[in-house]
Amino acid sequence: MVRLMDIGLERLKNLVAEMGEYSAKTVFLAIDSYGQGEDLMDHLYVRSKEIQKMHDEASELAVELIARYQPVASDLRFIKSCMEIGYGFLRFSRYAFDISQVLRLFGDVTVCDKKEVIRAGEHVKEMVKISIKAFIEKDIDLAKKVREMDTLIDKMYLETLKKASKTTNNNIKCIISEVLVLRYIERIADHATYIADSVVYIVSGEKRI
Repeated sequence: MVRLMDIGLERLKNLVAEMGEYSAKTVFLAIDSYGQGEDLMDHLYVRSKEIQKMHDEASELAVELIARYQPVASDLRFIKSCMEIGYGFLRFSRYAFDISQVLRLFGDVTVCDKKEVIRAGEHVKEMVKISIKAFIEKDIDLAKKVREMDTLIDKMYLETLKKASKTTNNNIKCIISEVLVLRYIERIADHATYIADSVVYIVSGEKRI
């Protein structure tokens, strides 16, 4: 016999998964637009607002499930984790918008060397995709892979900061824009990792310390 709680949990999962897919596309748009020098800030602002609405809907459903059905431990763990994961997807959209603001603020950055930004961007895209797949499939191995991948982004960001502090290049615009975008990419990677940790918690009940 299917419980009403199970129907609600499936609906919550689908809402969060939909939010994840939409926020991932938003991140990809932001990273690609920076690499190509295309100003999409207004479009990404609209997308971020849509993701906020999706997050609000998922949060309301989560609270309703808790209030109406008094979930047992495993159900409550899933609901709590969905709320945390949904917040992670919301942050994806926020940092995507922040990336677009850098391009709007600094204007033409086509003369800048973007190799590190593009490399980090491609890496974080993969992290985002894997974190969403790990959630949908409740796959601990995929979740652990995301955490392993986070090390590279941290390293790239720190190396860029060191390079920026020692540079004698007069093109300050390039230096600042690169550091800012890499910082936002690093934060996206962090939230992909938090999502992966939530997947581990859903499946095993173990929280990363």
